[in-house]
Amino acid sequence: MRTTSSPRSRRTLLAAVAGLTACAALATGCGSSGGKGGDAKGGGSSGGAMTLRIGTFGQFGYAEAGLYDEYMKAHPNIKIVQDNNTDAQKYWDALKLHLASGSGVDDIQAIEVGYIAEATSKLYDKFTDLSKAPGVSPSTWVDYKWKQATTSGGQTIGLGTDVGPMAVCYRKDLFAKAGLPTDREAVGRLWAGSWEKYLAVGRQFQAKAPAGSKFVDSSGGVFNAVVSSQPQQYSDGQGNLVYKDSPGVKLAWDTAVQTIKDGLSARLQQFDEGGTWAAGFKNGKFATISCPSWMTGIIQTNAGDTGKGKWDIAAAPVPANWGGSFLGVPKAGQHQEEATRLAAWLTAPEQQAKIFAKFGNIPSTKAGLDSPEVQNATQPYFGDAPTGKIYSEIAKSVTPAPVGPWDGQVKDIITKNGLLDIEQHGTDPAKAWENVVSNVKEKTDS
Repeated sequence: MRTTSSPRSRRTLLAAVAGLTACAALATGCGSSGGKGGDAKGGGSSGGAMTLRIGTFGQFGYAEAGLYDEYMKAHPNIKIVQDNNTDAQKYWDALKLHLASGSGVDDIQAIEVGYIAEATSKLYDKFTDLSKAPGVSPSTWVDYKWKQATTSGGQTIGLGTDVGPMAVCYRKDLFAKAGLPTDREAVGRLWAGSWEKYLAVGRQFQAKAPAGSKFVDSSGGVFNAVVSSQPQQYSDGQGNLVYKDSPGVKLAWDTAVQTIKDGLSARLQQFDEGGTWAAGFKNGKFATISCPSWMTGIIQTNAGDTGKGKWDIAAAPVPANWGGSFLGVPKAGQHQEEATRLAAWLTAPEQQAKIFAKFGNIPSTKAGLDSPEVQNATQPYFGDAPTGKIYSEIAKSVTPAPVGPWDGQVKDIITKNGLLDIEQHGTDPAKAWENVVSNVKEKTDS
């Protein structure tokens, strides 16, 4: 999954009845990571039922797909409580503090792919080894997904939830008003092959754009899309930070800065806690957004019924993978055995297929990707786009770039400090980059 589209800063979902409760905290300062395992607030028993807490960031789709209710119905002694926070970096920072102290963790914690290398290299001793969990097999997941969560010593600290094959979602009505084609195949051909073509289409759109509409939501979204399509990003194969000299980061930065200079960005901050970005979906503030599979659910939530039929999905200029997460079980949790069972069940192919059908998060399991539920899936909200085939083909074609322990931190600094300063405060791009380098040096040990 990814980050949430909802403006809520924290949502606690009580799923009562049965089943194992998990607390998954995915890169967003999970509000739940503030007093569960090991302290009085943690998942104990309530009226004879065991409470499992799962900390997440963004929208994993478990509640929306009815999986918590299904699990609890099958396990009447379990109550599941989900804690959710919107800011991935805040979530991750808070989770690390709780892991270090040995208290305040949820029974299950989500980990975003941008932080998984930090977890496997620096925090592996805080998580249980899920490779030994009953019914869990490495062959269930696509190879790279299992390897990303496995330490050099062979310990697997997280089970893959989803991957983030990326397309571009666009507003057909706004394209039509700007004199651009609206058919998804024709739209994909407009920018096929390069991000410069994407910006060129943006300039065409902006020349005839409806009042108040920009081509993209944010430069940060453009940066993440471009860098996610590159073979080298923030780190090399040994996990060393190389972002300052990375061709992929340079291309992404230059493209994002050009987006600002050309006046194509609505200058919003993705996933802001104030909800301004979320409101932009309903208000027609932007015509395109970089669209990993998990973003389709976010669009539906934020745009609501008024957006149905207005959005469609086209191929991205270059194949890419943006996002994806894991579920881990902290050793400090009160119910490790039960939490492990729940994490394994939530990440099984059958459940991943259900989440995709309901919410759009593409499976990271081989059987999930090949399932009829995914392959035959269409999205009525997006004009019956064949989302299953679109995203599963991208997922199988992408070779992920090396991931290092500081990738998530660097990405967050570039988008929220560097590019946002240019967009919202008029900072000179060269100065903004200097600030990025300074902040990275301050917040990492590299």
